[in-house]
Amino acid sequence: MRDHWRPSPDTRRVINRAATALRMAASTLLRSQSYLGAQYRRMRTKLGAPKAITAMAHRLARLVYRTLKYGQQYVDKGGSTTSRETANNKSISSKRRQRNSDYKS
Repeated sequence: MRDHWRPSPDTRRVINRAATALRMAASTLLRSQSYLGAQYRRMRTKLGAPKAITAMAHRLARLVYRTLKYGQQYVDKGGSTTSRETANNKSISSKRRQRNSDYKS
């Protein structure tokens, strides 16, 4: 009895066209001014380009699935949303640091 199932040697290896298209779409987000573009750029700094492309392709796949199954539309928050959130977080953290340094005095 065989331990592992293996396809016969003459089985054709399939390249998933949808995955390829989603990866291609994800890689174009680098220059996009949308919320997804900002998210891709953040992921790219943390994970590196190949993993970020795969992660964003997965996110795009979920968006496409939701659109097809439930008819839910994608509403872009805009790339400026993340810059505003980042600026807000920086001001909060600087105030926190300032308060903590006052206590040490």
